[in-house]
Amino acid sequence: MSIRIRLTLGYVGVLTAILIVFSAVVYTSLSFSLLRAVDRTLQDRAAQVGSVIAAQNDPLTVLRTGLIDLPALDVFSTPAAYIQVVRGDGSVARRSQNLGDQRLPLDADLLAVNLRNQPALKTLVLENGVRLRMVSVPISVAGQVVGAVQVGQPLTDLDAALKRVLVLLMVGTLVTIIAAGGVGLLMSWLSLRPIDRITQTAGRIVRAQDLGRRLPVPTTDDEVGRLVSTFNAMLERLDRLFQAQQRLGADVSHELRTPLTTIRGNVDLLRRGAATDPTELALALEAIEGEVDRMNRLVADLLLLAQAEADMKLEKQPVELDTLILQVYRQAQLMSATHFPIGERVSIHLGHEDQAVVEGDPDRIKQLLLNLIDNALKYTPPGGQITISLYRDQDWVRVSVEDTGVGIPSDVLPHIFDRFYRAQRKGRKGVGLGLSIARWIAEAHNGRLTVESQVGQGTTFTLWLPT
Repeated sequence: MSIRIRLTLGYVGVLTAILIVFSAVVYTSLSFSLLRAVDRTLQDRAAQVGSVIAAQNDPLTVLRTGLIDLPALDVFSTPAAYIQVVRGDGSVARRSQNLGDQRLPLDADLLAVNLRNQPALKTLVLENGVRLRMVSVPISVAGQVVGAVQVGQPLTDLDAALKRVLVLLMVGTLVTIIAAGGVGLLMSWLSLRPIDRITQTAGRIVRAQDLGRRLPVPTTDDEVGRLVSTFNAMLERLDRLFQAQQRLGADVSHELRTPLTTIRGNVDLLRRGAATDPTELALALEAIEGEVDRMNRLVADLLLLAQAEADMKLEKQPVELDTLILQVYRQAQLMSATHFPIGERVSIHLGHEDQAVVEGDPDRIKQLLLNLIDNALKYTPPGGQITISLYRDQDWVRVSVEDTGVGIPSDVLPHIFDRFYRAQRKGRKGVGLGLSIARWIAEAHNGRLTVESQVGQGTTFTLWLPT
């Protein structure tokens, strides 16, 4: 069963229950009110007859003779109200002319209550099925009950009115339920139509394998609009990840092809006799070792990124950054000597240096800084300069790596921290993982990594860590 049908059935079900309860309350209240009105009318007439009887008779005379002077009852009767006076034994003493030869039914329960000098009300059902509402008020002389005044009225008109009200309530409830069902279906269809479009678009994307397609964003800022925006954002992220995965496959294949080709070439040289020449053997083994180290670094970077995706926790401890910076500085000089021949090296300098202690993983912080220096060495021409500085600003520590290299174009700057992203520039290139790893390490230390650059003037990376 679809959501549209379930929503409509639930809405109609709740509305039906409310209408039934409302109709029952209205019908019961109306029935009670109408019956109370009839009762008040009957009680008033019975009281009037009782008052006239009390006014026309002297109690001593009644007690001495046992006779009661009864008034004419037609004055108090109406076509819909019947009056009769009964004696204590239940025999009829007088009745209104509209009764003709008939008499109001004698109910033993009513008479028993009257004999206790109490009025009584009761609804009686006649032989023809008509309901009769009757009030019986006792007639007492000197504290002794000698009879009762009974006033009865058929409830035919009341029952007919209640029946009409019941029919109207039932028809109104039925029409309202049908109308509510139709409106509910329409509203649910209108509300869920954007979701149907999302489903259809998602199906087309799956069939066409086109993650570049997007949903039209509704103009209304409601739940569906936010869902569409979230869905589009998800597609955007999936598209970037899918493209990054494709670039990863191409980049890794490219990066591995070169060292594997080098290793295979050197192995072939060794097979053709280079192994017997100590100089050729040393060169071949050195080349193989260098390429193996390069592949190891690539695999280690990929493994580190996979661990970062799995929310790897760092083992933090107090780290003296000034001491760590000194270690990085020494290793950076070795890296410069490795990257450039003598006389064309990039000089490494220590800039401003404060003392600072942070909570972190010293190996990861060192890896981050070496990645920044390696990146600076790639894009700084021979004769350039790289400066490492340490500043302490209240709650933060800043470590900057500044170079005098070629700089980063403004259109490339927003993407340099993306995984597997490599700018199309001349010079030495990597796989595009170093800066991504550096940013992850900074964020894992509750810090951040920022960059400022101008083309032709150089670049400054700044690591911010909380003290």
